[in-house]
Amino acid sequence: MKLVSVILTTYNCKSNLTQTLESIEMQDYAYLEIVIKDGGSTDGTLDIIRDYEKNSRFTVKWVSVSDKGIFDAMNQGYQMAVGDVIVFFNDEFMNTRVVSRMIQVMEKNPECVGVHADLIYASDGKVIRYWKMGPQKSLHLGWMPGHPTLFLKREIYEKYGLYDPDYTIAADYEFMIRFLKDKCNQLAYLPEVIIRMYYGGTSTSNSSSYLLSLKEGHRALKDNGIKGALWIDLLRTGRVVMQFIKRIRMQKRSWV
Repeated sequence: MKLVSVILTTYNCKSNLTQTLESIEMQDYAYLEIVIKDGGSTDGTLDIIRDYEKNSRFTVKWVSVSDKGIFDAMNQGYQMAVGDVIVFFNDEFMNTRVVSRMIQVMEKNPECVGVHADLIYASDGKVIRYWKMGPQKSLHLGWMPGHPTLFLKREIYEKYGLYDPDYTIAADYEFMIRFLKDKCNQLAYLPEVIIRMYYGGTSTSNSSSYLLSLKEGHRALKDNGIKGALWIDLLRTGRVVMQFIKRIRMQKRSWV
């Protein structure tokens, strides 16, 4: 069985952390290690981490030291992990079989470097956005997997490196471009919603965040030598708009 490293980055996130850890603890996949890189929380987050370390059925590693932001923290978390499969996770698994289902898909597709799935953005129990990219397509079509759903083989990080902390919002996007532009790297796809993502994070908190994310995304395309960056930006924006429209359509169907 593959050891899966679930890496969390925390900083004064007491309000959501308990839910996140509970959704990990309920997983039916036994071979997990939980790695928590905290940035020096002062709101009670560390008390939750200590309690979880004491009571979890999984191996828990954690440290609380300052960092240069979320992507630096993610890099530090990776350095603590030893798993065959790497997952960066700060939200909520939708059911007890998420990890086992994702690993099953990876095992059925050994030629793939990882697997991705669908997710929803939610706030106060309401779905704000529905992310469904479908099976892998060309980056030039504005396609990109939802980073929070990625289960990647460790070898990808060993070959392509970690997250560039010079990006404040879009380092995850830049990282995905970096390894997906190499066409030999294929991702399997599980057509299920596996994660409920907390709305209001670094890239979704307000319109300014969206604009900065778009600007950094354009830079990431240029930095990686991807031609037609402006056209890709437009297609990506269109896909985001469609995600909000899909949520509205789903709500209307539920009212009928």
